[in-house]
Amino acid sequence: MSVESIDTLVVGAGQAGIALSEHLQNHGVPHLVVEKNRIAEAWRSGRWDALVANGPAWHDRFPNMEFGDCDPDEFPTKESIADYFVAYAEMIDAPIRTGVEVTGLEPRRGRSGFEVQTSAGVIEANHVVAATGAFQYPVIPPVVPDSAALRQLHSFDYRNPEQLPDGGVMVVGAGSSGAQIADELRRAGRRVYLSVGPHERPPRRYRGRDFVWWLGVLGLWNLAAPAAGNEHVTIAVSGAYGGRTMDFRRLSAEGITLVGMTEAYGNGKLSFADDLRTNIARGDASYLAMLDEADAWVARNGIELPEEPEARDPWPDPECLLDPVRELDLAKENINAIIWATGFRQDFSWMQVDAFDEKGAPRHQRGVSTVPGIYFLGLPWQSRRGSTFIWGVWHDAKHVADEIATQRNYLAYKGPQER
Repeated sequence: MSVESIDTLVVGAGQAGIALSEHLQNHGVPHLVVEKNRIAEAWRSGRWDALVANGPAWHDRFPNMEFGDCDPDEFPTKESIADYFVAYAEMIDAPIRTGVEVTGLEPRRGRSGFEVQTSAGVIEANHVVAATGAFQYPVIPPVVPDSAALRQLHSFDYRNPEQLPDGGVMVVGAGSSGAQIADELRRAGRRVYLSVGPHERPPRRYRGRDFVWWLGVLGLWNLAAPAAGNEHVTIAVSGAYGGRTMDFRRLSAEGITLVGMTEAYGNGKLSFADDLRTNIARGDASYLAMLDEADAWVARNGIELPEEPEARDPWPDPECLLDPVRELDLAKENINAIIWATGFRQDFSWMQVDAFDEKGAPRHQRGVSTVPGIYFLGLPWQSRRGSTFIWGVWHDAKHVADEIATQRNYLAYKGPQER
C-alpha cells in the first residue's frame, strides 16, 4: 500500500478540526482533516434528541458565519449545529476525508515528522493535530454492577424518555446534561431523582442580558485556569424551553427529588453523601456572585439596564433539602433506570509519543505539545474558560495554526551558505 504525505494532518472533523482547517488555509499550510464518522458526528449521535445549545446563536458560532435557521437569541438544536458545521466546512472548502479512522501514530525513524496508521493506509505528516475534542469516551463510575436489575446508560447514549423502561429514573450528575435530562424526564411524567454534586449555576439571563454576554463584559471567559478546587466543578445552565436559570429548588418544586452525590450501592439500595445542602449553597453562592459582579459593572460603567431585584428572591427550600434522602431502595421506589451524566475521559493511547503526563493528559502550552510537531485542540481550559465552546475553539485553533506556520517558516529558512 502506498504512503500518502501531507504537511499537517488534523485528526477529527468536529468544531475543532474545521476551525483549524480555516486558519491553516489562511496560512497556506497544506493539510488534511480525517474523520472516522461524519462531520460533527458527535452533535448528531452523541446527544439526546431534544438537546439545544447552552448559548444563543449570536454567540455560540464561528465569527465568519451566522446560523441561518434560527433567531440570534434562540438556542440552536443539535441538528442545526451539526448542519452549521457541515455548511461551514463547505464554505471554506475544508479538505476533509470522512470514514477514515486513525489507529496509531509514531515518530518517523531517522527524520522529523510522524507516521500515522489509518484504516485507509499510512499517512506521513510533519505536524499532527489531535482535534478529537473534550468529550471522547463516556465515563460511568463502577458503583452499580451490570448485574443489577435495571437499565444503566450514560447521558451520551440517552435519546428520549421512551427509550427507558417504565418507572422512575435516577439521574446521577447535575451539570448541564444531567439537569436538563432530569427536567425532560419529569416533564414526560416520570418520577425523577437527581444526584447533585458541586456545581456553579449562573443566571440564564440577568438585567436583559444572557449570561454569555455577562461573562464577556466581565472578562470571565478569558480566565486562564479554574480557581483552586474548581477543576472538576460542572456548570448547570440550559437553553432548553427558551432558556431558564437552572434552579434546583425550582426543579424540586416541580417534582424532582434531589439527593447528594452518589456514593455506593448494595442490596438493591443506593446511598448518597450528606452534601446536598452544601452543594446547593455553593451553587447559590456562584449565582449571587455573578449578580453582584453584574450590578457593580453596570454602576461602574453607567450603562442603563433594567434592574431585576426579583432575581435574588430564592425558591423555598424543598423537603428533600431540609431532610435529605441518604439511601434509596430502587425496587421499592420502582426505579428501573439510571442515567449517568458523569462526564467523559480522553484517550490518546494511539499516539506513541512522549507528550503526556503520568495520568495520560497532554503536556502542552495552549495546545502546543512538548513534542515538536504534535498539537492538541479542543481541550478543556486549553487557553481559557471558553476553550470548549464553539467560539472559543475557533480562537484556540488560530493560535495552533499560527504556531504551525511559524515552525514552517523556520524550517524554510535558508542560511547564507545555502543561498
